[in-house]
Amino acid sequence: MFNDLSERLSDTLAGLRGKGRLSEADIDTTAREIRIALLEADVALPVVRAFVAKVKERAKGAEVSGALNPAQQVVKIVNEELVGILGGETRRIRLAKEPPTVIMLAGLQGAGKTTLAGKLAHWLKGQGHTPLLVACDLQRPNAVNQLQIVGDRAGVSTFAPHPGASATGQTAEPGNGTGDPVDVARRGVAHAREKHFDVVIVDTAGRLGVDEELMRQASDIRDATRPDETLFVVDAMIGQDAVATAEAFRDGVGFTGVVLTKLDGDARGGAALSVREVTGQPILFASTGEKLTEFDVFHPDRMASRILGMGDLLTLIEQAEGAFDQEQSAAAAQKMVSGELSLEDFLEQMMAIRKMGPIGNILGMLPGANSGQMKDALAQVDDRQLDKLQAIIRGMTPAERNDPKIINGSRRLRIANGSGVAVSDVNDLVTRFFEARKMMKQMAGQFGFGGGSRSATKKLAKSRKGKKGKGRPTPSRALPAGMGMPDLSGLPPSLQQLPPGLDQLPPGFDPSKLKFPKGK
Repeated sequence: MFNDLSERLSDTLAGLRGKGRLSEADIDTTAREIRIALLEADVALPVVRAFVAKVKERAKGAEVSGALNPAQQVVKIVNEELVGILGGETRRIRLAKEPPTVIMLAGLQGAGKTTLAGKLAHWLKGQGHTPLLVACDLQRPNAVNQLQIVGDRAGVSTFAPHPGASATGQTAEPGNGTGDPVDVARRGVAHAREKHFDVVIVDTAGRLGVDEELMRQASDIRDATRPDETLFVVDAMIGQDAVATAEAFRDGVGFTGVVLTKLDGDARGGAALSVREVTGQPILFASTGEKLTEFDVFHPDRMASRILGMGDLLTLIEQAEGAFDQEQSAAAAQKMVSGELSLEDFLEQMMAIRKMGPIGNILGMLPGANSGQMKDALAQVDDRQLDKLQAIIRGMTPAERNDPKIINGSRRLRIANGSGVAVSDVNDLVTRFFEARKMMKQMAGQFGFGGGSRSATKKLAKSRKGKKGKGRPTPSRALPAGMGMPDLSGLPPSLQQLPPGLDQLPPGFDPSKLKFPKGK
């Protein structure tokens, strides 16, 4: 969503980096380019004026004129002010002192409230809570059924005593057989308290536009449930209308936080930069896709970093921690060190990467992702290539995955026919896999890890089972005498654990006395 804005701002600030001294003309030109970029991104005019004024005031002050690198100081100021209009600090959801915590969702029809209710419930469940969905949208046809389906996918319960309006157009006025939304909300909270659910998510009805009926019903539900959080769900793709709608809900119903949906769209993204500054209420969550997992806490500093092309490594790390199993990653790292990584291990790692989302989105969190060459490369990333690799590996037998060397010509033809690809695709995968495995083993040696021969590896495996000797054996390729253990603090966590044996070297160890297998 922020690609165009990010590219404009990155280009504008890049023009400053080559200058050791900034004049007032340079600052004025930069401020004008920032103003144009924000206006083209559909950011509200009052927000643009306030933002540019703050940047100019600080850029012409002592903090820039006295800096060793004035250009970098201006970039820092723009980043800090961008974080400010996005909310400053991350605001977490407020939980009630005595459960259940009641969260009410409000917004226009089509903003994605029902889907978001399931995403929020799924996220809360992952945080250790027991959420309950309450279906109070009794006016939109099949809204109750949709919420039940979303709840089933999220693995949470749904309180829906009334079916709501059907596709025939029956409305949900009290007394017509479809129930009163206010009564359903009140009973839903009582049901949650009785059944010991600690969070209640109330899905309310929306309209195609702001009207008195919508406001009155939302206000009645709010008064009946007394929610701890009232979240205004806004479609980030509707631009300036999002700000006007947010102001109307703030004045008519009141809300404590904002949730942005459809951040994966191709709109200009001005709503995200405007709604917080105009309404004064923080953005709590952001939804970036249709899947239940494409939803997370909104971090102003990380979003500002992504807009300025600095990447979002913290979010990338958090997603990786959620997708990768630590024990499997540690085992794979050990196999990389010893050169025993198999196609089965490669398949497991590839499937974990796919759980993190589209590859383009993952790479887009890296610093410089919006630069010219990187942006063109990301545009050509095709997830279907991973699907093809996955199909080829799944077309192999377990023995072939564990020992790719046995895959001869006839086996490659069988794998190609079974996975629907050409034999050349199978050949390419196997060749690249052997090259990658060799390279990883060489890199492990450069970091000070012992490689070991195949026979030495077998002896090491036997010794672990207690068949030969006691204690841990010394690997065949060890550190030189007198050399201390390598500093692993800069490596990923999965590589910071030394292979068995390297942490048990005796004092004064002399590698010249080792007896290597013949031919090694």
